[in-house]
Amino acid sequence: MDLQRILVLAPAILFALTIHEFFHAWTANKLGDPTAKLQGRLTLNPIAHIDIMGAICFIIMGFGWGKPVPVNAANFRNPRRDNMLVSFAGPASNFVSAFLFGIIVHFMSSKMIAPSSFTLPLFKFLLVGIRMNLILAFFNMIPLFPLDGSHILKGFLPYHLVPKFESISKYSPFILLGFILFSPAGYSIFGTIINPPVDFFSRMFTGF
Repeated sequence: MDLQRILVLAPAILFALTIHEFFHAWTANKLGDPTAKLQGRLTLNPIAHIDIMGAICFIIMGFGWGKPVPVNAANFRNPRRDNMLVSFAGPASNFVSAFLFGIIVHFMSSKMIAPSSFTLPLFKFLLVGIRMNLILAFFNMIPLFPLDGSHILKGFLPYHLVPKFESISKYSPFILLGFILFSPAGYSIFGTIINPPVDFFSRMFTGF
């Protein structure tokens, strides 16, 4: 955790986590649930969304999480569908952010903008931001509770399988923690899962 690495990673991580949680809150509010808004989570202020442990894991291990946005599905007109949409909004916002960052990278590269005290840090931020946003998007699509993918999968399951899925989901946080703590040295279980799509879209969005 050298200072230079932290200074490069921190802004990209703060952006990725903030935009992820903001769009959870924004989508929930649009669909009729103001819970997050009433608790001050419908904001782009990163302080409202940062989970310290999740941010540290992002810096050390390359993946992490923000403070979960509170959602009361009872306020939705269609709780099953709307809860899926709220869950998908976070990863989708990260994926779109990575794509938009890539457009700027292509523009800067094609115009051969000379490095300066402003453009060089910006270019580094965009490159790291593309990867951080993609990592957050694909990591959260893993179908283990409390990640977004578990809520999305639950919405697609037949109704008679939902109680069984919820009973299994009680153990998912322990599975997540086990994967994080007990991965063999030099090997990341989550990295094996999410690195291929992250690498693919990183190359696609940056062109290199």
